[in-house]
Amino acid sequence: MELSIQTTPSPETYGIVVSGEIDISNADQLRNAINLALEQPTDRVELNFSGVSYIDSTGIGVLVGAAHHAEERARGFAIVHAQANVARVAQLLGVADEIGISAE
Repeated sequence: MELSIQTTPSPETYGIVVSGEIDISNADQLRNAINLALEQPTDRVELNFSGVSYIDSTGIGVLVGAAHHAEERARGFAIVHAQANVARVAQLLGVADEIGISAE
């Protein structure tokens, strides 16, 4: 399945709506979108994962790196509306709290 990324920037929150499957073949696409968001003058970056049906360890690594970059820039970072199986991968890898993921 193809990865779709749409952004909804605002002064307070830079929203990123992600749909599809995140794996090694497209993780750079997600990384680039998040990095662009973190360069913007907003207080928070929020990823809506309601349309993400799968994520592998490469995708989780992108999210961990993004959470660290957000912290370095004093920005909020969260993944909201994650499907249960996606949130479970983050929990199994022990990074759910670190990346701020919440399930539907």
